[in-house]
Amino acid sequence: MTAAHAHAAEALGVTVHGPQLWGWHGRTLGHRSEHPVHGTCWLRLLSAPTEQAGGKLWDGTELAAKAFPDVRMPALHGLHDWTAAGRAYRAELTRFIDEPVLSPDPVLRTELELTADWFTTIRSTLTKIATASTDRTAVRQQWIDRAVPQYTGRPAPRIEHWECAHGDFHAANLTNGGTLLDWEGWGLAPRGYDVALLVAYSQLAPRTAAHMRDAFSNLLDTSTGHAALLVVCADLLQSASRGDHPDLTPRLLALVEECCGRH
Repeated sequence: MTAAHAHAAEALGVTVHGPQLWGWHGRTLGHRSEHPVHGTCWLRLLSAPTEQAGGKLWDGTELAAKAFPDVRMPALHGLHDWTAAGRAYRAELTRFIDEPVLSPDPVLRTELELTADWFTTIRSTLTKIATASTDRTAVRQQWIDRAVPQYTGRPAPRIEHWECAHGDFHAANLTNGGTLLDWEGWGLAPRGYDVALLVAYSQLAPRTAAHMRDAFSNLLDTSTGHAALLVVCADLLQSASRGDHPDLTPRLLALVEECCGRH
């Protein structure tokens, strides 16, 4: 990956510097870089076996740049694709966002002081995403039917209202200026899915989670919102069963009980 990243830097005409940033399970590698025209950028490399390349996660950033021109997200400056030794690579060169993310990890573990302006920006972003037309899918009813009973012990909700969602809406993908990062998985999901995911991932910072839930009560304090919360709890409990963020499990189970009690 390091050698492939160096190849991508040469192909896209940038000089990299600073620390490397590895993505989930080493599937991506990012590096700050300098471009003679675009200035400070972020060079992100994706890799997969050749037969698994393409599809939703592969072209998400490219298609999001076209679908959401008015959303606060890193501008896409260039792409470079190639294959070598049975692996496919895609390099994405985007504008560097000089704003701290809310958390270094998807699971929020420290309380935040989020401003009214931040919530206004995020509401506007969510509205623009939700109203977009797409045939991409972030969450499928078939997965909900299987995963919700398995990981929550509750009947799977039948989703009647589907909207476009970012699909990975958590504190590590949100900056303190309201910029939204990492667009590879966007697509249709249950209404309220993004804010439900943000709230679920924030349960270890209960004061901030309560603030978020109150701010997005129009989306969450409804039957569709409770269904979205149940779905994201199943998603995160599934991840916890594989070793990710196990400390979040008790809070997720409590959130499941709360959602089902209110429904």
